[in-house]
Amino acid sequence: MKHALVTGASRGIGFEITDLLLKNNFRVSGTAHQSEFDESLLNSSQFKGIRADFSIEDDLKTYIKPVFRDDCPDVLINNAGIFRDAKFSTDDDSWLDVWDKTMMVNLRSSSLLSKWFINQHIQKESEGVIINIASRAAYRGDTEEYAAYAASKGGMVAFTKSIARDFSREGIVAYSIAPGFVETDMAKDSISVYGEAYLTKDSTFDTMTQPDEVARLVLFLAEGNVKHMSGSTFHINGGSYMI
Repeated sequence: MKHALVTGASRGIGFEITDLLLKNNFRVSGTAHQSEFDESLLNSSQFKGIRADFSIEDDLKTYIKPVFRDDCPDVLINNAGIFRDAKFSTDDDSWLDVWDKTMMVNLRSSSLLSKWFINQHIQKESEGVIINIASRAAYRGDTEEYAAYAASKGGMVAFTKSIARDFSREGIVAYSIAPGFVETDMAKDSISVYGEAYLTKDSTFDTMTQPDEVARLVLFLAEGNVKHMSGSTFHINGGSYMI
């Protein structure tokens, strides 16, 4: 039975990924910070919940790093992320606070987990899969309010490609998935800023992407179906940005 570590597993895309992996004979270690794990996860003998604040490096070293040492996952899914707004007119200290926290949660933490994952698999001479949940914003950019988010996801995509270049030959493959707006709690932040119609105005559909559709793509990659697409980005954004 394969073991997957899913960050941000308690809600949204992370919950759907975790639920689908459990239904397909994976063991899952899932992380959460503020929100509670769903009862359906807690009732599964194949699920282990871990609480950690990804904006605090000591939390990562205390609660997450031992997972790689004691029960190294076969699949790492970096899904945890934050979506904070800060206009360019914001004072410098507040603006940089949003940037620093966004980079720590969205990019630095996922990169550090990837480092631990790779080092363990190299040591064990075993294969592994890294799946990074990036964003359409990594390619298209975003509005000024969410420039930090776009930059963090752009960094995640570049980091994924760097992993693929050096470690695919070692049996460790890495992919990015770049969703557009997905119908989750995180999307509500954008609705509060722009209004609901904004989220689908560029889409070729009248509805937002559903999180279970992203989860099915993650499962396909986690099962090792397309190893020679290592380094690739899979775009799932309702046709709102085609590349």
